[in-house]
Amino acid sequence: MSFPRESGILLHPTSLPSRLGIGSLGKEAYQFIDFLTTTRQHLWQILPLGPTGYGNSPYQCLSVFAGNPLLISLERLVQDGFLESAALENAPSFPEDKVDYDLVIKFKAPLLKKSFETFEGRAAWHEQRRFKVFCRKNACWLDTYSLFMALKEAHDLTAWNTWEEDIKRRHPKSLEHWRKRLDQEIRYHKYQQYQFFQQWSRLKKYCNEHEIRFIGDMPTFVALDSAEVWSHPEMFYLDDSGKPTVVAGVPSDYFSKTGQLWGNPLYRWDVMARDGYAWWIERFRATCNLVDIIRLDHFRGFEKYWEVSATDTTALNGRWVPTPGAKLFQAVQNALGSLPIIAEDLGTITTEVHALREQFGFPGMRVLQFSFGSGPKADEYRPYNYPRNCAVYTGT
Repeated sequence: MSFPRESGILLHPTSLPSRLGIGSLGKEAYQFIDFLTTTRQHLWQILPLGPTGYGNSPYQCLSVFAGNPLLISLERLVQDGFLESAALENAPSFPEDKVDYDLVIKFKAPLLKKSFETFEGRAAWHEQRRFKVFCRKNACWLDTYSLFMALKEAHDLTAWNTWEEDIKRRHPKSLEHWRKRLDQEIRYHKYQQYQFFQQWSRLKKYCNEHEIRFIGDMPTFVALDSAEVWSHPEMFYLDDSGKPTVVAGVPSDYFSKTGQLWGNPLYRWDVMARDGYAWWIERFRATCNLVDIIRLDHFRGFEKYWEVSATDTTALNGRWVPTPGAKLFQAVQNALGSLPIIAEDLGTITTEVHALREQFGFPGMRVLQFSFGSGPKADEYRPYNYPRNCAVYTGT
């Protein structure tokens, strides 16, 4: 797919200025859109929007379908009548140059819970109806995610593969027991997702009305401690205890002499092929509904990925393993049509990777910063050598 020539800014919403410790989908996001409009920008690129776990990295989300509750605007909840304005008056003193996630969570989590209690007790019937419709439409991922999060809280936020065997392996009787026991907690996590997507939908509408499109990052791999791996262990290379036998990474490159050991579990593509890559189709569908353009992170992993033993401490001794990239993209394209994708084709790129990208017409990437080196690799990143269909970044 070709895109018109236009420019924009990469800024994750958490980095927006806020007196409440973290950027949100509230007024600061609308003000940034106004700034983009004034400066005649047409693209706003963001990182993955999912709920983050240990380390707070948006590339290690607890779900690829859910939104991060920390991005919910408390001020918007006040406007909507689900929170008292006085609740925001005693906010702690947050650092101005970074997000202190521990402090933000300590402040924000009780207020989100309070807004849920208000919603349960006072929300108008039409608001309750919208909530029910949202839950029904998103049940395919929301039911699993909300149970997963309720279980994590019941287990002191420990990883799912450390839980007791019956719930770790999702025995039906155990699942039913916990659904009943954690009914209110499950409903609370559904409420958080409802508010996130309500606020995101309003923001995206405002953005598109101002002729600005969202570019959203879609990581190739998922986090081990996620609702997806817990609910579909058969799709990943795991041992009997739920730990990965092999993990993702990349070999040595200009970023690291020993490679990068990411630690994500690797897909069992043979299993995913049996239902026509249904999970991937739903993932692409959800991402396309969330943003206007997808930047597919680590695109080369869809041609071959770097497999490393889970016992290794560096990525040096890995190996390249082929993937059914063309079959996957064809299946997704057959289901969803032409995909608005930018391929992040940095790293160890071969002619086969270029061929896969060109087969589906995905623009690749160029990084201006890399042009200041020497040799043939630097030549590739100099502006006068850019191909027509590519996305250019000042840095990475």
